[in-house]
Amino acid sequence: MFSKGKRSSSHLDIHQPRFARALVIRTGLITLALGSFVAAGALAVVMPSSPEPQIYQARTALTLPSELTVLQAQDQQAYITETRIRRGDTLSALLQRMEVSEEGLLQFLTHDKKARSIYKLYPGRAIQAALDANGNLQWLRYRHTPYSEQSGQGQARWLEVRPDGNNGFIAQEQSDLAQTRVRVAQATINSSLFGASDQAGIPDNITLQMADVMGSKIDFLKDLRKGDSFRVVYESYGHEGQDVGSGRLLAVEFNNQGRTHEAAWFQPENGSGGYYDFSGQSLKGAFLRTALKFTRISSTFGGRRHPVHGGWRNHKGVDYAAPSGTPIHATADGTVEFIGRQNGYGNTIILKHHGQFTTLYAHQSRFAAGLRKGDRVEQGQLIGYVGSTGWATGPHLHYEFRIAQKAVDPLSVDLPVARVLDAPQRKQFQQTLASYQSNFALLHTDAEPVKLASR
Repeated sequence: MFSKGKRSSSHLDIHQPRFARALVIRTGLITLALGSFVAAGALAVVMPSSPEPQIYQARTALTLPSELTVLQAQDQQAYITETRIRRGDTLSALLQRMEVSEEGLLQFLTHDKKARSIYKLYPGRAIQAALDANGNLQWLRYRHTPYSEQSGQGQARWLEVRPDGNNGFIAQEQSDLAQTRVRVAQATINSSLFGASDQAGIPDNITLQMADVMGSKIDFLKDLRKGDSFRVVYESYGHEGQDVGSGRLLAVEFNNQGRTHEAAWFQPENGSGGYYDFSGQSLKGAFLRTALKFTRISSTFGGRRHPVHGGWRNHKGVDYAAPSGTPIHATADGTVEFIGRQNGYGNTIILKHHGQFTTLYAHQSRFAAGLRKGDRVEQGQLIGYVGSTGWATGPHLHYEFRIAQKAVDPLSVDLPVARVLDAPQRKQFQQTLASYQSNFALLHTDAEPVKLASR
């Protein structure tokens, strides 16, 4: 048995090393992996032994400037909403669009006499409201007259409504002077003149002036072509950062079918202003042929039978038939030498021009508001309206052109050309022109239409 047990033991010895080796290898791999993990963990948590940086904290009290305005809480929380009036809008719809729901406001605006300007809602005009963080109204403004002129100065006028602190409101008309600024813009024609102007943000008033100034050079009905371009410098009137109106066209460069036409406004000291090309040549003649824009000649200069007294008499002017109230314009720059009633001429104005030239405008129904003897007038300026005062059988304008007090035929005489700038005026003109050209330099003619003028 001993020998069997020995063989059995010997049998076990033969197979034992295979399992033992596998166990040893597996145990060794586990031990090696654990060792690597422990080593990696040790490396991950061990921090550098460099000293920690020291943190300093400084606090300094600063004194605010005495003129600094500190915003109140309500000013900081207020926000302004604005909407433009659309055709068919009601006051209720406008308030709703601005999210103004102040109790009693609509009823106040409808019935208070001081708020009557808000009764007329002009499409395109703006209404603004300032609300606090809780939606309560701080003020409401209706800019019913963004721009108007009074005593030669531009003004912005608006209605302002505010809470009165007693669950009611107060309405006041406000006004402020508008600031004059210079704008510059350019456009390229793709379909029409006004289409190009609108795309560049150029006001219609400026476009109309440009067409009038350049009318002797370009036929705007027939000569315009796709690709024609123009650049303009003009006056703009602003209030509280917004453009509220436009003034005079100051300069224009118009490229039409490859030819460039130029014009610049210039007013010499102690003289009337006008448009000149960039070489200093006036763009208008000294006199217009007619004082009415739309009319027909009813009686020419020379001998004729008088329509009232009969008999053959010398007619010293030209009669232009037109409806009563048709505007009459000065045919040249000048000074009012006479304004009033003059025998058979009825309501008459006589203008004195440079040299020995005078013009007479008779049979007017009324004169332009505010026109007085001694006033200076510009060519094309409104001076009166067609009528039939004096010896007249119907409404018309009797126009006379006089040289040294002698009447001549305005339809056949060689009208004098515009005066040429003298040396001091030419120097002043070049200085004015340089400022316009510096504005043009801001624009890139090879770029797409650029709007440098904000509306």
